[in-house]
Amino acid sequence: MYRICVRQIDFSRHLLSSAMMTMIPSWFPLFVFIFFNRIFENSLLSAEVKEGEILPPTIQKLMKGYNKYLRPFFDNGPVTVGMSLDIASIDTISEINMDYTATIFLRQRWTDERLVFEGNKSLSLDGRLVELLWVPDTFIVDSKKSFLHDITVENRLIRIFPNGTVLYALRITTTVACNMDLTKYPMDKQTCTLQLESWGYNINDVMFYWTRGNESVSGLDTLRLAQYTVEDHYTSVSEAVYETGNYPKLVFHFELKRSILYFILETYVPSSLLVVLSWVSFWISQSSVPARICIGVTTVLTMTTLMMGARTSLPNANCFIKAIDVYLGICFSFIFGALIEYAVAHFCTLHHPDCNALMYGGHHMHDCDDDMNGIVTTIASDSCRSKRRKDSPTPAPAPTPTGEPGVVPPSPTSPEAKPPEALTEPLNRCLKNLSLIRQMLRSVNCCHVENPHYIDNYSRVTFPLSFVIVNMLYWTYYLYL
Repeated sequence: MYRICVRQIDFSRHLLSSAMMTMIPSWFPLFVFIFFNRIFENSLLSAEVKEGEILPPTIQKLMKGYNKYLRPFFDNGPVTVGMSLDIASIDTISEINMDYTATIFLRQRWTDERLVFEGNKSLSLDGRLVELLWVPDTFIVDSKKSFLHDITVENRLIRIFPNGTVLYALRITTTVACNMDLTKYPMDKQTCTLQLESWGYNINDVMFYWTRGNESVSGLDTLRLAQYTVEDHYTSVSEAVYETGNYPKLVFHFELKRSILYFILETYVPSSLLVVLSWVSFWISQSSVPARICIGVTTVLTMTTLMMGARTSLPNANCFIKAIDVYLGICFSFIFGALIEYAVAHFCTLHHPDCNALMYGGHHMHDCDDDMNGIVTTIASDSCRSKRRKDSPTPAPAPTPTGEPGVVPPSPTSPEAKPPEALTEPLNRCLKNLSLIRQMLRSVNCCHVENPHYIDNYSRVTFPLSFVIVNMLYWTYYLYL
């Protein structure tokens, strides 16, 4: 029985609530929203003011009937907003992320005809009262991360002048993207920008301008950076075109030049000294195989380590070759070439054991050439003599008084004494054939090295001279072109 009564009571409540919902008019929810919104604004205003205090009569008069959701001159054309910047610091410039982090003071000025009051003094208000005023919706275009400083309170300034001019200043730290061209790194110059735009108001509602032109940005003259120096800076005014319309835009350009002294001491000098160290092997005897191999391999490995360390502070993108990569590649090529030079010289030495022995015995190359020329001449003379003997008839030996054949003494008219005119032509043909064979052998052995020890002598001159010429071309191109 008790349960039946409870169910009847619940059913009655449900009917009553349904009947009340049907009796509530459609404008009632809007009325409730406006009511609570006014309560929230009054509570916010009271929260901004200290307990026991009230706003001065001048502020109360200005705030009476003021609507912060409507911009100034709502029906009388766009409102003009002047801006100026003070660069407090540029903390970091990252080539890996291609951005920079800066702390700036952003100052904005505009005129609000609703804030005109009598007097000759400006009103400096607490920064927290900015919630009661209309402010431009300015934002930084390429900002990756930004924040407003709030120690000990939010770093905002609001000042109202008698003619209705409002000064609004902020202290912001922002990380802004900067597209960098690193093809001449570290002899490069980078141009970065700081772009300010209006988020919701187009050029028909708000117009931006620099208050003092290029002098609207200050603080760069006293700025000191770790690897850069600020060479030039200027401002410009433009419009940002989007699908939703054209919006006002202010751009601050500044050019940064990298200081190369650090990279000269950190990378260029060590790599150049490694190249010079690899040339020491040219003055070491070719018989000292461990010494020359140790110098070559050590310099190659050290150069590889230096190249890897130089790339740690650079972006991983391989879309362009940097100037420092070119120089390290040149140094690595010279060091590797010195190691290959010894391999070639040692290989040629193994294929010239006779000349090698003469070299270690203190003989010179021209002595070996003279001996070889003498041997060839002797072989040629012997071959020609044997040919003449075969062509000439052999006389029968004359009998001796005892009836035995004896040796016939040569007569003045014999071929051994005086060659006939008919044998001159075969001799010339033989010498001509030998010269042709010699030329053919030289053409076949054009890459043959007669003395491998001359390779080191040539390398002592060609390697340093080539390195100096390449350095002159490198620095001329990247510094002046």
